[in-house]
Amino acid sequence: MTSAMNRNILLIGWIGQLGYELERHLSVLGPVTAVDQDRIDLSRPDDIRTLIRSLRPAWIVNAAAYTAVDVAESQPALSQAINAEAPGVIGEEAQLIGAGVVHYSTDYVFDGSACQPYAETAPTHPLGVYGQTKLEGEQRLASSGAPHLIFRTSWLYGMRGKNFLLTILRLAQERPELRIVGDQIGAPTWARMVAAATAAILAQPPVFSGPALYSGVYHLTAAGETSWAAFAQAILDRYPASGFGRLQSATPLRATHVQAIATSEYPTPAKRPAYSVLDNRKVQQAFGIALPDWQEQLRLVLE
Repeated sequence: MTSAMNRNILLIGWIGQLGYELERHLSVLGPVTAVDQDRIDLSRPDDIRTLIRSLRPAWIVNAAAYTAVDVAESQPALSQAINAEAPGVIGEEAQLIGAGVVHYSTDYVFDGSACQPYAETAPTHPLGVYGQTKLEGEQRLASSGAPHLIFRTSWLYGMRGKNFLLTILRLAQERPELRIVGDQIGAPTWARMVAAATAAILAQPPVFSGPALYSGVYHLTAAGETSWAAFAQAILDRYPASGFGRLQSATPLRATHVQAIATSEYPTPAKRPAYSVLDNRKVQQAFGIALPDWQEQLRLVLE
């Protein structure tokens, strides 16, 4: 690792919903340099190398990704550059300066054929370009030799950015009824919970100063499981009585009911896993971290 006095953190991708939360939570650990596309283009390896060599942080936290799952099918080269090749370059540079790397991956590395939560050791088999490139990013980072914590999460949302929660609230203000896929099962996870857990893990002195002992992949999602349709219905049920719903400026929802439909009724360019619930026991055992149930997280977001 870098000098014990070095507590500088480089956060890549701070404009996104996870990056925004990370900037706030990581600041208690040390000085955070937060950058986005204005300072670094992850499709250009030289940009990555120049920035890391100039800052020489103790930790590099990469919250940036190409997350347009469907568009990735028609833009595989860009997804490959950002999701697969960039983490490898970050790892190479981190290894040279003795820095640790935190990187975020996805439940979409699995094909959804399981019927119980996936452990970190379960065979991966992504169904589309997004999942394939995210998996390759994990592998390239691990192969770089840099100490690393790879957190796979799922169905991220919050009250900023582009995500399922905000989309449902917008559509419910426009339409009397919503038709949402009901046969894909996962764990909706609040981005703030992932950021808080990341900071809590790095705050543990053995982790911050000796991350090589903890290098590996960890699943970090909300507890419990649900479908997209049931998640949407829970949003509609909770929103009117929530803090946001009670605001005078809040637009009332037209829709109060969600009709669950089959994936086959809503075809998309990229295939999604039918079941992508992740087993969180490893992160609990290693760091004492357990995120609340998805329903409790939704309540907290809306309040």
